[in-house]
Amino acid sequence: MNDNGQQGASRVQRLAFLAALLVGFWLALQLFSAVLLPFVAAGVVAYFLDPLATRMAHIGIGRPYAAGLLVVGLILLGTLLLLLLYPLVMAQLGLLLHRLPAYVADLQALANSTLSRLQQQLGPGVVDAKLQGLVSSEAGTVLSFIGTAASRLIGRSFALFNVIMLVVVTPLVAFYLLRDWPGVVASVDSWLPHRYAGLIREQAREVDRILSAWLRGQAMSCVALAIFYATGLTVAGLDLGLIVGLATGTLSFMPYVGTITGFISSLALAAGQWGTWGGIFKVLVVFGLGQIFENYFIYPRFLGDRVELHAVWVIFALFAGGEAFGFLGVLLAVPVSAMIGVLSRFWLRRYLKSPLYLDPPAGAGGT
Repeated sequence: MNDNGQQGASRVQRLAFLAALLVGFWLALQLFSAVLLPFVAAGVVAYFLDPLATRMAHIGIGRPYAAGLLVVGLILLGTLLLLLLYPLVMAQLGLLLHRLPAYVADLQALANSTLSRLQQQLGPGVVDAKLQGLVSSEAGTVLSFIGTAASRLIGRSFALFNVIMLVVVTPLVAFYLLRDWPGVVASVDSWLPHRYAGLIREQAREVDRILSAWLRGQAMSCVALAIFYATGLTVAGLDLGLIVGLATGTLSFMPYVGTITGFISSLALAAGQWGTWGGIFKVLVVFGLGQIFENYFIYPRFLGDRVELHAVWVIFALFAGGEAFGFLGVLLAVPVSAMIGVLSRFWLRRYLKSPLYLDPPAGAGGT
C-alpha cells in the first residue's frame, strides 16, 4: 500500500512539474513578450547557422571565430541587400502613389468596357446600368486600398521590429548563442530526468529533423520565389513588379498566402497600369510559370517528404501565434507546431499499441 502510494505520489509530482513548466513558459511569454523578440530572433539565427559553425569547427576554425565570422557575414549580407533594395523599393512606392489616380481611371475604363461588351452579348436584363455604375465606382477602391495598405505596412513594420533592438541586440545575442550552442545543448541534456532521458532525446531529435528541414527548406524556397517573381513581373513590364515579387516570395513562408496575395495584387496593378486584358494575361503567365517552378522544382528540391508539417497546420499556427503574441508569436509558431506534431504522433503510436485500442469489445471473448 505504501509502495503504491509512493508510486502514485511520484506520478502526481511528475504531472505537477510538467504543468508548472508549461504555466511558467506561458507566463514568461505574457510578461516579457515586449522584449523577447530580439532574443527569439537571435535563437532562430543561431539554430539556422549552427550546422555551418559545426562544420567550420571540424576543419579547425575555433567555435568563437566561426560564430563571429558567420554573424558578421550575415550582417554584411543584410546590409548589402538593404542598400541595394531600399532605394528601389522606395522609388516604386513613390511611383505607385504618383500614378495611383491614373491607375484608378484605367481600371474604371477597363471595367466599363468589359461590362459594355457583356451587356451587348447578354442583354440589359443581365447587366444593367446600376451594375455598371457600381463596378465603375468601386473598381478604383481596390488600388487605393493597396496604396494605403502598403504605406501603413511599411510604417508599422519599422515600429514592429523596433529597429534599434533588432539591429544591435539580435546579432550580439546570436553570436553568444552560436558560440556556446554545444554547451547549451549539453547543459539542457544533463537536466533531463534519467528515467525518460532516452525517450525525450529521441523525440527532440525528431523535432530537430523536421524543424531544420522546414526552416532551411522554406528559407531557400522564399528566396527562390522572390527572385523569380520579382524578375518575371519586372520583365513583364509591371511598374511595381520588383516590390510585388519580393513581397510574394517573402510571404511564401506561409504556404499559399504569398502566392495568392501577390497574384491578386499583380492583377489589380496590371489592370490599373495597362487597362487591357493583354496586360493581365502577362501576369497570368508569370504566376502560371511560378506555380510550375514551385511545384516541380522548388518544393521537391528544398522541402519534399522530409517535412511532416501540413500546410493547413502551418498556416493556422502562424496566424494563431501572430494573434497571440504578434511577430514574436510568428517566430515561435513553427517550432511549437513541429513539437506538437511530433508529440501527437508519438502519443498516437502509443495509443494504437495500448489495451485501450487493442482490447476486444465487451462480450467478444465469450462468443
